[in-house]
Amino acid sequence: MRALAAILSATVGATLLAGCQLAPKYDPPHLLLPDSYQGSGPFRQANPDSLSSPQGDWWTLFDDPQLNEYEVQLKRTNPTLGAAAETYTQARDLAAEAQSGLYPQLGVSALLSENKQSLHSLYRNGPGGLNQDSSNEIAAAASWEPDFWGATRNRAHEQKRLAQASAADLASAQLSLAAQLASDYIALRGLDAELELLRQSIVSYQRAAQVAHLRTEGAIASGLDLARAISQLRSAQAQETDIKLQREQLQHAIAVLIGANPSSFSIPSMTELTLTTPQIPPGIPSQLLERRPDIASAERQMAAANASIGVSRAAFYPNVTFNLAGGFEDSGFNLLSLPNDLWTLGAGAALPLFEGGLRRAELQRSWSRYAQTRDNYRATVLAAFQEVEDGLSQTQRLAAETVQQREASDQADLALSISTKLYQEGLDNFLSVSVAQVQALGTRTVEIQIRTRQIQAAVVLIRALGGGWSAHDLTGEKQTLAFGPLDYHASDTKVP
Repeated sequence: MRALAAILSATVGATLLAGCQLAPKYDPPHLLLPDSYQGSGPFRQANPDSLSSPQGDWWTLFDDPQLNEYEVQLKRTNPTLGAAAETYTQARDLAAEAQSGLYPQLGVSALLSENKQSLHSLYRNGPGGLNQDSSNEIAAAASWEPDFWGATRNRAHEQKRLAQASAADLASAQLSLAAQLASDYIALRGLDAELELLRQSIVSYQRAAQVAHLRTEGAIASGLDLARAISQLRSAQAQETDIKLQREQLQHAIAVLIGANPSSFSIPSMTELTLTTPQIPPGIPSQLLERRPDIASAERQMAAANASIGVSRAAFYPNVTFNLAGGFEDSGFNLLSLPNDLWTLGAGAALPLFEGGLRRAELQRSWSRYAQTRDNYRATVLAAFQEVEDGLSQTQRLAAETVQQREASDQADLALSISTKLYQEGLDNFLSVSVAQVQALGTRTVEIQIRTRQIQAAVVLIRALGGGWSAHDLTGEKQTLAFGPLDYHASDTKVP
């Protein structure tokens, strides 16, 4: 009873000491951010619960039902996204493993054995001794390592925060893949528009070649005009073939993104680029820290590294454990008889005295890892602002460039019309027509390409702004645990 009282007293003392926290106070970098994307202002620290912006299907802003369908299919069947989801599941399980160290470890055992010794055994009891007997035992054991120095709690905090980082990585992967799909789809529709333009141009070139052929046969023009016309026609046909190749490759890439087999996947072509270019408000710079899942992941990794310092510090202090074991043993089946009981109580402590600098090296590595995550966080924030500024520049400049290029295309079409009419009336040679054809096709092609880039720039900006994600969507530390310590249902799930 005295031993039991001593253990209970130690337990109470452990409870009182459980509040010891050796991890340094978490202090994320205090960055200076501008009030707007053209100004300057103070830093406002991101709060995981401070943003209420809802997460939406941003791709619907482009007003294309086919794109919407592919994006939904990507979320459901993309294998890369599925693998990222499993990485998050494993991170949650690691958090649960670390959390389990806070609880006592209990176990039971049973042993039934029939034993016989040799008649010629060394040190065998006299002739009257037993040669064969039974040994039956049931027992239970419990052990507990009180978290005096917060090592277990900090280890649990570390794994929970890493699980949060994994959740943010999953959101970042989904955003990246969705943006890649949207960009590829927009590029494919841009190629569709270019193919339609080439088909129309090829028809026009064929007519011009026929006129040149008739004029050559009638000795009105030399064979030079016909050669130029046929060269222009074949060049346009070769360009059409190359664009078809590019379209097929984009179609294959889209198939892989949505988890389909490229051999059995096809996208119906369209004759014009009909996607809508959305207007995207960038918000204020301080909100970017709460909108970007990669920033949230970097911040959670920094918080996890901070907790790991507490684990390394705790290694310098004594490690205390309590053990309790008891049961019944009998040569028959009268196990529950009080005289057949057995039990043991114990407590142990271990303190490192000399390990050749091992603990000091581990602590220094923890501090270095924390410093590394702080630098990675700052680098992630700076890269995020660069992406937003790039997206804003692209959307603004390409919008103006589209208008300018459209005017150039209109003038090129007018020049082609005039040159063709003059040639048909015999007032000019085919060289003027050929030059006008090249210029008209080139300007219209560039116009489509700029328009495609303008729509893709909207995707770039949406991705840079987080795609509607917010830190409010990030799983809390407690929610990273998929089950409690007493939950035993669904403990073994099969992978489909």
